[in-house]
Amino acid sequence: MPANKVALVAQRYGLEVNGGAEFHCRLIAEHLSKYCEVEVLTTCAIDYTTWKNDYPEGVETLNGVQIRRFPVDYERDVLKFNKFSEKIFGKIHNYEDEIEWMKLQGPYSTKFLNYIKNTKDDYTCFIFFTYLYCTTFFGLPLVKEKALLVPTAHDEPPIYLSIFNSLFNCPRKFIYNTEEEKNFVISKFRVSNIPSDVVGVGIDIPDKIDTASFVQKYNLDNFIVYVGRVEESKGCQELFDYFLRYKKEKKSSIKLALMGKQIMKIPQNPDIISLGFVTEQDKFNGIKSAKLLIMPSKYESLSMVLLESWLCNTPVLVNGKCDVLKGQCIRGNAGLYYENYEEFEACLDILLASDEMRNAMGKNGMKFVLQNYSWENIEKKYISILQQIENKH
Repeated sequence: MPANKVALVAQRYGLEVNGGAEFHCRLIAEHLSKYCEVEVLTTCAIDYTTWKNDYPEGVETLNGVQIRRFPVDYERDVLKFNKFSEKIFGKIHNYEDEIEWMKLQGPYSTKFLNYIKNTKDDYTCFIFFTYLYCTTFFGLPLVKEKALLVPTAHDEPPIYLSIFNSLFNCPRKFIYNTEEEKNFVISKFRVSNIPSDVVGVGIDIPDKIDTASFVQKYNLDNFIVYVGRVEESKGCQELFDYFLRYKKEKKSSIKLALMGKQIMKIPQNPDIISLGFVTEQDKFNGIKSAKLLIMPSKYESLSMVLLESWLCNTPVLVNGKCDVLKGQCIRGNAGLYYENYEEFEACLDILLASDEMRNAMGKNGMKFVLQNYSWENIEKKYISILQQIENKH
């Protein structure tokens, strides 16, 4: 049996939480709890734009996993944070400015930091999810001798801040999502000396997927789908620009359906339909009903939505400027990628023109996910990691 008690650390955690790293953490926690005692250490926040304390402080159990929540000291001032970010990413600044940026980024919880400092001997190890927030930045160094980091790192402005150089040299081990992420982190932070594994996450889909009910419920049949938060940092503005230009230049009845929380303004256009935050069942029904899934983000460390799409036999079209997405498509032979409008147009033309090609890519994708991202494989890798940690104690 691996490990006595394992702590998983995430900035927020819960069924209402809509975020890739947080969902990743929840899946790993629920699957690991079959093999060892797992406790999630997190904050009382649901919304990352405010860090408002929505959940009650204290201990609760969700899907068989114990969660210990700590209150956030202060809410995020979005205007102040955005203004300060402009200074940090665009102008000359010093180390103290970057620390101030991190504190404005949040979520900062004194009770959380004191807890892990005072109880670190109670846990075999701490697995921190994502490098970007205060829970990891200030928390991981306090327990670095037993800290594992799932960095979810990608080529984005914050990772170039100098404060992260020391953080990335702290963990006892890295758990990467993809080879591309591993290569990026090693070249950026010179950490080839720190042990690591490329693991990723398993993917579940509902036993029954009902496309007919989705088409009827939303009155949609000929469409491509985007799944995730609708915001500029996910490439949605460029997606809207490209899609509307495509529609203007082509005689196509294709529509773009959006499934996810709206953070930015969506163009008022009958061919762009925002369904908002949908149930898991509707999400999979929609992915399966779509001609293809589109992922316009430049910044991903592993796209779970791509894997979900492939398990639904649905091919993908992704932003080729993201090495991770491009790598997933090439390895899975299950999607195309673009770097500008002309390539977007050509790829969309090709995919929409051939049912046969889309079906073949969808099948390739499903095979790729079953071979590489089955829960059986992921669980084995995590158990092996925990056994190595325990054996060295």
